[in-house]
Amino acid sequence: MPEFKNILVIQTAFIGDAILASCLLEKLHHQFPTAAISLLVRKGNESIYNHHPFLKDVLVWNKQEHKFRNLFSLLVQIRKNKYDCVINCHRFASSGFLTGFSGARHMAGYKQNPFSFLFNYCVKHTVGNGSHETERYTQLIADFSDKEVFKPKLYPSVNDFKLVEEYQQVNYVCMAPASVWFTKQLPVEKWVALCNACPSSTTIYLLGAPGDQTLCDKIKAGSKHVNLHILAGKLSLLQSCALMQKAERNYVNDSAPLHLASAVNAPVTAFFCSTVPEFGFGPLSDDCKILEVKNLDCRPCGLHGFKVCPKTHFKCGHLMDLSKA
Repeated sequence: MPEFKNILVIQTAFIGDAILASCLLEKLHHQFPTAAISLLVRKGNESIYNHHPFLKDVLVWNKQEHKFRNLFSLLVQIRKNKYDCVINCHRFASSGFLTGFSGARHMAGYKQNPFSFLFNYCVKHTVGNGSHETERYTQLIADFSDKEVFKPKLYPSVNDFKLVEEYQQVNYVCMAPASVWFTKQLPVEKWVALCNACPSSTTIYLLGAPGDQTLCDKIKAGSKHVNLHILAGKLSLLQSCALMQKAERNYVNDSAPLHLASAVNAPVTAFFCSTVPEFGFGPLSDDCKILEVKNLDCRPCGLHGFKVCPKTHFKCGHLMDLSKA
């Protein structure tokens, strides 16, 4: 078995993918406890790895400004860092370019990557066969490790936990109603119904990014619940993790908050509208539920969802049964 001392993990996709990549950090640290491990993510995702105990460095690729100039600058930095192992969790050319020309003696990635011909080890990334994405990530190191799959894990700081203490003096649940994709998002009236079904003695916190304020305002305006508070835009991702960890329950879409809950083993109910758990992005908490509308001919309609329902009726959202939430 090879002994690696300087490892780079690459995942420059969306925030949920970056969270799930932490499963490899856990496993690699377990196998190589003295190795220096670094992670490359896209700009905007780096904050979830603040103060991570297993990471030496977090590299950031800014895709929004001077994309290709920044890509080449990253390659210079990667080669300068002299990694002996690069593991690429991303299937697209940009990360393949960085991996293939990294100078590392061991390079692993997916066969679908256009630069996979430069890698030492490749596996096929297959969605829809029932395997979880963390299992697919673990396959990338199967040539020098065992098959055990580690759960993703994030590490809110002491200050993160301290900041949310004021919200934890009551019994509470968290709801994260937003998603980048409309068809992944439970309809507003369903969130309102879920709020109204909560006991008045339970406080509800609506979580999200600053841009989710309008959606949260609609839910609050439509709800009769007397203890509902909007925290969208007020907490960082790690602070949201800290709050979710001690919630009685967390209600999420098939979106990033689902993976935040998994990363702190928080109790969670996940609503799958247009997408399906079989894609491999379901919750991993010990206490988790999945709600979905089964037996719809049009579902799933896509891997990532759409801005509008292709059939216009959005039955996968409107027919969701919340009685077991």
